[in-house]
Amino acid sequence: MKLAIIGDPVDHSRSPRIHREFLREAHIDGSYDAIRVPLVNCVEVIRRMRIDDYFGCNVTTPLKEEAVRACDVLTDHAQRAGAVNTILFGMEILGTNTDGIGARIALETLLDEPVALKRIGVLGTGSTARAILAELSDNDAYTYVWGRSPERIASCCNDFGAKLWPFDNPPELLISTLPPNTRLEDELIASCLWADIVMDANYGERSTLSRRLEREVVDGALMLEAQARASFDFWLSHYEPN
Repeated sequence: MKLAIIGDPVDHSRSPRIHREFLREAHIDGSYDAIRVPLVNCVEVIRRMRIDDYFGCNVTTPLKEEAVRACDVLTDHAQRAGAVNTILFGMEILGTNTDGIGARIALETLLDEPVALKRIGVLGTGSTARAILAELSDNDAYTYVWGRSPERIASCCNDFGAKLWPFDNPPELLISTLPPNTRLEDELIASCLWADIVMDANYGERSTLSRRLEREVVDGALMLEAQARASFDFWLSHYEPN
């Protein structure tokens, strides 16, 4: 099983180590490469990977939305997010998105219970935020969204039943999908301090939210592990050993 992750950058990614361990656990002879791909080359590279006998690939920043154009078929998860983070190469190029699943499972692990009926705030309105909002909506959570674009906020509220960020009554759980070192308004920081759990989708050195908020933040390692497992299970469901 020949696998890879593509993005720019990819040097920081822990996905190769995680998926190589999954391959060993499944007793599958395979490989997992990290390939730096500039945004302008995304579609061409993905289509070339199919010719080069890759079985699947993960897609990370900033290629997730552009990768949609390279796919012949999209799952419901990818369609709702408007982005792809997992690709299967077969007769057709099939794209899906496991970011939302990863975030939900990470939260449920921390809570030791389902997210149903929990009040969960999402910072950001990009593809990762949309995947998370879709998954939380499907699992009966109450969701709130903050972003800088009124149009994108309105889209998230309309598409996923989310509500505007409630500064007067902040959500108890919070997931940030913002880029590292994003400047936050003082009012938003104050509302984030009330959350019982704050989780950053970034991990390692890219997880800078704890310094900005000056409070404990769960970095994205748990979310990464969960979405990686969902990606690998997706590939495994289509894998037929020789």
